[in-house]
Amino acid sequence: MVMEALELTDYRAAVARMYLEAADLEDFRSRRDELFATHPQSPIPAASRASFTGLRYFEPNPSAIVEAPVRPSPGEIDIDTGGPDGIVHYRRAGVLETAFGELSLWWISAYGGGLFLPVRDGTCGQETYGGGRYLTDTVKGTHGRGLEVLPGDRVRLDFNYLYNPSCAYDDAWLCPLAPPENRVAARIEAGELSYR
Repeated sequence: MVMEALELTDYRAAVARMYLEAADLEDFRSRRDELFATHPQSPIPAASRASFTGLRYFEPNPSAIVEAPVRPSPGEIDIDTGGPDGIVHYRRAGVLETAFGELSLWWISAYGGGLFLPVRDGTCGQETYGGGRYLTDTVKGTHGRGLEVLPGDRVRLDFNYLYNPSCAYDDAWLCPLAPPENRVAARIEAGELSYR
């Protein structure tokens, strides 16, 4: 148990470094592939890591980088993870008005807190994971790539950094998925493609 906790701590630190230090999208993707191939806490099943050749992505898409106003909109939601984390409580930090549709930005109401932006778009279940993808989950160290805070109640969203939750790689993981208000019909052709 102690080694697993230390490995998970190291993994989260590596994720944060990747988000904060990568020179650009290409470098970020390369570092992510290396982390997934080699780290003991990788969501890639251990038996598959030796043959893992990298994740699949949409080509970089400049039109998937948008600025969005943040509209205050109080609200709360509880999402059952179906696992040992049980029900996770979120408070709505605001609603983002994007070209793809409105998305709720959530604040995880747990120790220390963090921003969480899950998205299920028109590519899900076809080219991308059916349950949706994440743009940011700062509790897990995803700082400054997918979501950047700007002055004046605005954010910059770079959907090229959309990524699959851990449950997309291995059924051993349980993940909170995008709630109904974060499901948009528009196709966001950016970010990570389905693993399988």
